[in-house]
Amino acid sequence: MTKAWRHRLAGLLLWTLVAAAGAGWLAHARVEQLRTAFDTDARIVHRLLSQRVVQHDAVMATLALLQPPVPGAMADTAAASTLPRLPSVYPQILAVLQRPAGGAWPAAQKAALDAAEATSRRTGRAAMALADLAAGRYHLVLAGSPASYALQIDLAATVPQEEWPMNRVTSPVRVALEQSGQAFIVQPGRHLDRMGWHFGVHKLLASPSQPLDVVAERTVTPAELPWWAMLGWCALTAALWAGALAWWRQRVARQRAEELLRLGQVARLNTLGELAAGMAHELNQPLTALLASTQAAKRLLGESPPDLDTAFEAMGRAVEQARRASAVV
Repeated sequence: MTKAWRHRLAGLLLWTLVAAAGAGWLAHARVEQLRTAFDTDARIVHRLLSQRVVQHDAVMATLALLQPPVPGAMADTAAASTLPRLPSVYPQILAVLQRPAGGAWPAAQKAALDAAEATSRRTGRAAMALADLAAGRYHLVLAGSPASYALQIDLAATVPQEEWPMNRVTSPVRVALEQSGQAFIVQPGRHLDRMGWHFGVHKLLASPSQPLDVVAERTVTPAELPWWAMLGWCALTAALWAGALAWWRQRVARQRAEELLRLGQVARLNTLGELAAGMAHELNQPLTALLASTQAAKRLLGESPPDLDTAFEAMGRAVEQARRASAVV
């Protein structure tokens, strides 16, 4: 593998790591954002439902304090006569039952209501009975003297629709009220069986008399990740990598051109040096011969008598050497 290919593979690996790290960070940020929103919605749901069930305790306490018992009357008849408007004020209360002193609960519900009344008398607070969470029904019993009271609660009407923080049809969050293996589905949720990041919150309602567990669940599926942002990040890093690669190639090409230019200048200087040396050598020979011939002619002319023929011959050789030098130039 050539050095250039090694550099390309190293750059591609670096881009892959940067792109994967950025895309992973965007995905993690989105998951954390959805987790925060889920936690916020779960807290709101728990607060709203807790307010409603605490309201049941307040109604029971008020009912026991303010309503006198009705001896010898049927429980539901007595409640209807004394508090005819209670279910209209609290739509989650389906019925009000009263067990006056010496009386009994309705026969169909007697055993369960008697047990709940005994529990209420022992603990000093209301107690649940006849819980059918699948149907969204249960009774809340408060032992009193001389009369005891029971409310039949509708869980579906307990959920405050106007204050609910999510769309109960389209929201992916599942909300349920659970107790002893039973569950009332407040909100069905979506995608809980799919692969992804699963969040869950389990918290008891803020009412000791109604120990219902608020269970909120949510699954963040891969489809909810910010794919466009992740792809945009990958495209951006790819463009930056390509731009950096092009800049590097341009820089290398410029350096190579500068090096070639410098080598060309050096070659031209070397050529000029060689030319100058050759010219010096070629001129040195005729000039030396020219000098020798003129000196000989001078010496011959200075003799007594002067040797004109030999001097004339020496001057002829000098002329030839001068012409040779001129031809070299």
